[in-house]
Amino acid sequence: MYKMQDKNEIKIDKVVEFIKQILIIKNKHQQELFYRGHSNDRYRLIPSLFRENNLGQQIYSLQENILFKELYMSEYKEFINDKYTLDKLVRMQHYSMPTRLLDLTTNPLIALYFACKSSINIDENIGEVIVFFIDDEYVKYYDSDKVSCIANLSRLSFEEKEAINFNIERERFNQQPVIKKLLNFIREEKPFFEPKIEKTDLKDIICIKGIKNNFRVSSQSGVFLLFGLHANLEEVGNNYIQIKRIKIYNQKKILKELDLLNINESTVFPSIESTAKYISDRLK
Repeated sequence: MYKMQDKNEIKIDKVVEFIKQILIIKNKHQQELFYRGHSNDRYRLIPSLFRENNLGQQIYSLQENILFKELYMSEYKEFINDKYTLDKLVRMQHYSMPTRLLDLTTNPLIALYFACKSSINIDENIGEVIVFFIDDEYVKYYDSDKVSCIANLSRLSFEEKEAINFNIERERFNQQPVIKKLLNFIREEKPFFEPKIEKTDLKDIICIKGIKNNFRVSSQSGVFLLFGLHANLEEVGNNYIQIKRIKIYNQKKILKELDLLNINESTVFPSIESTAKYISDRLK
């Protein structure tokens, strides 16, 4: 798939050089940096909910609300302490349910680990760390009203989302039956939320600092991009999300160097299963 290339593309093959490049990038930007690691440079910046099959068809987005209800209903005890719909989406993402979230991290070395981990057994594969510079206005906390508006889209049916009319002024926009239904969902988590949704908010992509409600999110310094209705992030970024790419080579060597920094399978995926696998692999 064609992808625009950055003329100033960075290539690294050791951890110390990676850290050096991150410090150079950080010193040139005022924004907080976020990172994502890909095991090869062919992945696109698309949440699992919107990914397509080999025929170019989205297989999950038509049933987003069904996916949400089925997992919530089947594993209710897992979600019982989650106050916000966002919290539920994060937990669903943790268990590999397709959602409108895209995982990022605030720790560049975690992103480097992911850029290496899945590609070490593939000949001539190139990993990639993507650095995101996001305008402060689009970085939100878990309890943001805007976050509630976008996250609760997941509870509307595909037909309801498609029925939203954005070509009317704000007061009439908020009087639509489907928006009133969305408001009811929002008020379940925020009873005093006023019926004044800003229609453009529903189409944005925002970065969210959520509650670390499971060990994996905490160990991976996880944050998320939350995608609004029909939102699409170009591979080169957009008006408020800038992107820089770092190509990763010599992945096996880098994984050994990261292990010296205590970044390995047992710390990135904390569980007895991951620890057992890490120990057995190390002693082979």
